[in-house]
This record gives sequence, C-alpha cells and structure tokens, in this order.
Amino acid sequence: MPTSNTEEQLIMLGTGNATAIHCYNTCYLICNPDSMILVDCGGGNGILRQLHDSGIDYRMIHDIFITHGHADHLFGLFWLIRVIGTSMNKGDYTGDLHIYCHNDLIPVIRTIGELTIQPKFYKHVDKRIFLIGVEDKQVLPICGYEFHFFDIQSKKMKQFGFATTLKNGKRLTCLGDEPCTDAGLPYAAGSDWLLREVLCLYRDKDIFKPYEKNHDTVKDACTYAEQWQVKNLLLYHTEDKQLSQRKALYQEEGRHYFTGRLFIPDDLEIIDL
Repeated sequence: MPTSNTEEQLIMLGTGNATAIHCYNTCYLICNPDSMILVDCGGGNGILRQLHDSGIDYRMIHDIFITHGHADHLFGLFWLIRVIGTSMNKGDYTGDLHIYCHNDLIPVIRTIGELTIQPKFYKHVDKRIFLIGVEDKQVLPICGYEFHFFDIQSKKMKQFGFATTLKNGKRLTCLGDEPCTDAGLPYAAGSDWLLREVLCLYRDKDIFKPYEKNHDTVKDACTYAEQWQVKNLLLYHTEDKQLSQRKALYQEEGRHYFTGRLFIPDDLEIIDL
C-alpha cells in the first residue's frame, strides 16, 4: 500500500524499454490505502525483485492489467501466476487474482501459461485466477475506480490504454507505449496525469530510431501534452544507455516544449498523485 499519508500513489516498478538491461521494463502500481492495481508486468522474474524492493508483498496484488502482448509487458505475469499459485496452495493468499486484458490476448496467456507453469500452480486459473477480457470503450469497476478502456489503434500489435478518475478527483490516462492516435486523444486531452512512453531524446532520434519503432521522443510527447493542456506528464519506456543522466537530460529537453509538471521517474520511484 502507499508508503505515505497521501491518498494515492504511483509506484514505478520499471521504466525501461524492451531491450533495457540497466533498469527493469516499464510497469507500475497505482495504489490507494485500500487496494492496488498492477499495470503490466515487465519481461521476466525481475518483477518479483522489483516488488520486493518496493516493499510490496505480491500476495497483496489482486488486480493486474496487461496493455498488450509484447514480451517486455507480458512475461513477468507468468512468474506472478507461479508464485501466487504457490501461495494459494499454501493457503496464505487471500481472495482471487483478476487479470484484465483485451480479448485477443487471453488465448496467448493461456497457451504460454499451460506450456510453462506446472499444473499444480496453473490449476487455479479459472478457479481463483481469472482472465477477464475487456473491449474498446468498456468501463469496469476495479479497485474502487471506474476504468475506461480503449483500443489505442496500434500499428504493431493490438494494445489498450485506460483512463480513470482518482479518488482526489484528478483524471489519469495511460496511452500505452505508442504515440497517441485519434482513439486516445479524447482521453488524453485535459488529463491531470498523462502517462506516456518516450524512447529517447529528440536529439538522439538517429541513434535509437524511435519513429521506425512507432515510438515518441521527449520533444514529441511534451509538445503534444502542451497542446492537450495536460497538467502532469510522466514519461517512461526509455532507452537505458544514459540512465544516470536520463532524468536531467529529459527534463532539459522537455522544459522547452511543456509548461506543466514533467516527471522522469527512475525504477522504484514513488509519485504522489
């Protein structure tokens, strides 16, 4: 749960892109004093280390949303199913686990899970571990919030984002890990908190080739956030070649294009919402 007296927090478990080796792949928790939801799981069992180092007992997690099926967002899920299944067998996991994703991803999760997780742990799927498909523009109550899911119209793989109103009345929108399209704009515009991927600095675009990968740069994300009158912009899913300087470098580029509050979190950083 949140580690301060504030109502809600975002705990960045990972901030890196798919090939990052000096930080974990992008995933995070939205927490309030009563519940939490994990958004994406990163690419491997590093999710267990990140939770441990954040002081989060994985047995506290009962709701997970997977934006899409790329390995760096999905594969950590199977380690969580494995350890939560173990806890269920031991009788020390209270309640059920709900995994939300778009409908096309459910058979992928089932296939990988059946092939890689021992039956004695996987047996809880459909009994206490539930795969719940969401559709474009569907609204679901999760953790005391109304989550508005939407298809971001990805050019690479089907991917969903979401928007929700926090308990403090602020609107938070996640656009996944690709540039905003017309499908996501109604949710992004005017957001109090906008969560955006950026692969790199604009000055480094010829090195990291963001546009070839359908990703944005810091300049791109900040320029659009300014146009959309976003109040707080949080950037993640970056390259990790200049990790020790990332925060300062991205802030410096971003301040020329965005006048709101700009956040460039490190792994395990906690942001008060």
